[in-house]
Amino acid sequence: MRVFVQGLAGEPAPILQALAAAPEASRGVTYSGALVPPVNRRDPAAFHPQARAEAFFLTPEMRPSFEAGRIDFLPMNYSAIYRHFESQAFDLALIQVAPPDEEGNCSLGIATDFAPAALGRAKRVLAEVNRRMPRTRGVAGVPLSRIDCAIETDRPLPEFEFGKANAETRAIAGHVAGLIEDGACLQIGIGQLPAAILSALGDRRRLSMHTGMIVDQVRDLALAGAMSGPILTGVALGTRALYDWCAGPAVTFATTAVTHDLRRIAANPGFVSINGALAVDLFGQVVSESLRGRQASGIGGFADFQRGARLAPGGRSIVALPATAGGKASRIVARHEPGAVVSGARVDVDLVATEHGVARLAGASLEARAERLIAIAAPQFRDELAAQWREIRSRL
Repeated sequence: MRVFVQGLAGEPAPILQALAAAPEASRGVTYSGALVPPVNRRDPAAFHPQARAEAFFLTPEMRPSFEAGRIDFLPMNYSAIYRHFESQAFDLALIQVAPPDEEGNCSLGIATDFAPAALGRAKRVLAEVNRRMPRTRGVAGVPLSRIDCAIETDRPLPEFEFGKANAETRAIAGHVAGLIEDGACLQIGIGQLPAAILSALGDRRRLSMHTGMIVDQVRDLALAGAMSGPILTGVALGTRALYDWCAGPAVTFATTAVTHDLRRIAANPGFVSINGALAVDLFGQVVSESLRGRQASGIGGFADFQRGARLAPGGRSIVALPATAGGKASRIVARHEPGAVVSGARVDVDLVATEHGVARLAGASLEARAERLIAIAAPQFRDELAAQWREIRSRL
């Protein structure tokens, strides 16, 4: 039996709680869904010793099942995940929706990314109908007649705030913000650094968004008049104030087939893709999903947006990261460690920013790339990186 599970803030938590409390229901079941850290904290493969799961991100909670061989990790871009769900036959889809409107359609609310793909192939649908899920515009609702069984809830949606940025994060954000011009179309992820970057754009005008996810700082920019262009997303993740705002006309929700489509991304003049990273080597290759040779997350939409940015007129791909890991190790490295998974190809990275500045890689030679990346590394590591580069260069 194959079961689709909606992720992010659309996770039907009470249904999953009930399944966790009734292990026999998951015997022989394979669960599949884009469950994303740190939002989705359950491991469906742990519901029963004979349950399995397909994963596109590896959350900490999934690590024991992954090591036990009960999780199949599928390394896929977001655009490919959507097509994967469209191609699969699901016996059951577990989703969360808003209450039906006057026409009997239930909005997918603030998580429209993947569920429509699975709903097209699911034999049956079990839905949590949550009174606190806002109705959003852009994606057709799920007809009540399509839902085979429903539970009604009135529970708060998960809320996330990304904390106050420290001096290091503010410095990185300042460098990235300096690269954003009026009228830019943005894609950016979630976390403390993306939130700080958005907060640094308050004096820009005519910004727009074509992204996979929005946070509260997008709302702040729109209310301040900085973001007056279209806002297109598949997911919202933040506070209740953001969710309520998403019920209005400012935001259009879409499936991943739209938000992560290369042609649609490239059709945005001045498109800027901003992504984080765990490490960047002196060739400009980006590691964002593995740590010390172990799978730690997933690629998500990283490559989709990077490549779209390179194709967009005036588009740019920016990678932003702290220069060190807690001051102990450089995150600008000569070579990535054995087993590291390269998420961003060197040919797709235009600019890399740390708290020490910006390295412009587009059109740069191997030597220029290395020199520019060493210049934005933490000062205490620059001499060592330069010596390592000389050794690497002598062997090329």
